[in-house]
Amino acid sequence: MSITWVLRPEDVARIRFAFSPMWELVASLRTLQQPARQSIHLPWLKAVRPRLDALDLAELFALVPPSGYLADFITPPPDTPMPEFAAELDRVRRTDPERARTEATSVEGTDPAVIARFAADPGAGVARVADALEAYWEAGFAEFWPQVYALLERDVLRRSRQLAQGGARELFAGLDPAVTWTGERLLVDRPWCHTGGLHGDGLVLVPSAFYWPAVGVITAPYQSMLVYPVQGVGTLWEQGPLPAPGALAALIGRTRAQILLALGEPATTSALATRMALTPGAVSQHLGVLRGGGLAVGMRVGKQVVYRRTPTGDVLAQA
Repeated sequence: MSITWVLRPEDVARIRFAFSPMWELVASLRTLQQPARQSIHLPWLKAVRPRLDALDLAELFALVPPSGYLADFITPPPDTPMPEFAAELDRVRRTDPERARTEATSVEGTDPAVIARFAADPGAGVARVADALEAYWEAGFAEFWPQVYALLERDVLRRSRQLAQGGARELFAGLDPAVTWTGERLLVDRPWCHTGGLHGDGLVLVPSAFYWPAVGVITAPYQSMLVYPVQGVGTLWEQGPLPAPGALAALIGRTRAQILLALGEPATTSALATRMALTPGAVSQHLGVLRGGGLAVGMRVGKQVVYRRTPTGDVLAQA
C-alpha cells in the first residue's frame, strides 16, 4: 500500500522545506511510549522522564498512539520555513472543534474513554490539549530544541543544494527508500492508500529526528506534507564540538579549529554557537577571522547567512 501524489509542474516549483518544533514535540510522545523503538534518544529520555511526573499526558497519548494514525490537528503543516513553537501552538488552539472531533475519533488503539471525553466537547478538548502541549514543551523539550534545530538545519541545507543542483529527481532519490519519484508521481510506502493531487499549493518537506526512521504524511484538507528521517540523527546527543587536532589548533587556535571542522557541513552562526557552547557574537568573530584567511565563506539563504569551508579550508581541515 502507498500514498500516490500527482505533482504538476506548479507543485514541483513550490516544493519547500520547513522545520516544525510542534511536529518534533508530538513525535517525541511516541518515543516516551515506546523507548525501545528509538533507543537513539535514550539520553533525552533519561534527562526528561523525572520532569514529567507532574504532567497529565493521558489525552496527548490518546491522540498520539505508539503507531498508526495520530490526530492531524495537533501537527498542522508549517506555514513558514521556520515557525516558532508559540505560533504553531496558536494554530492548534484555533482548530475547528468539529474537525478535531472527527480526527480524534479516527484514532485507534488508545483509551476509548479519553477519546469519548474529548469528542463530547471538542472545543474544551482542543483547549486542554493545547495546554498540555505547552506544559510538555516547557518541561521536556524547549531546552533541547536548539540542539534538534541545528541538526534539522544542516539537513535542510544539504537537501536544498540537492534540489538546486539535481532537481526533484535527485532530491527524492536520496530522501528515503520509502519514497519513489517517477517524474510525475510521488509514491510513499505507507500502510494505507491514498491517490490525489496537491491542489497546486506545492509540497512541504519536513525533516524529523523524533519520527526517525519512518516517513510520515499529511494530506488534504491540509497542505500536503512529507516528513522524512533526518540524516545524522546518531550525532544528535553527542556532547560538545568536534575535537580539534593538535597541529591545527596550534596553527589557528583551538576554537577556530573546532569551528573549521564543524563547517564540514554548512551552518549558520546560531547553529555553530549552539554546538560550540559559545555566544553568537563570539562565533561571528571567529568566522570573520576564518573568512579573512580564506578558509570559510558565507552565503545568504533566505534571511540567514550560511557558512561553509572554502577549498583551502577543506585542505587544511583534512590535513
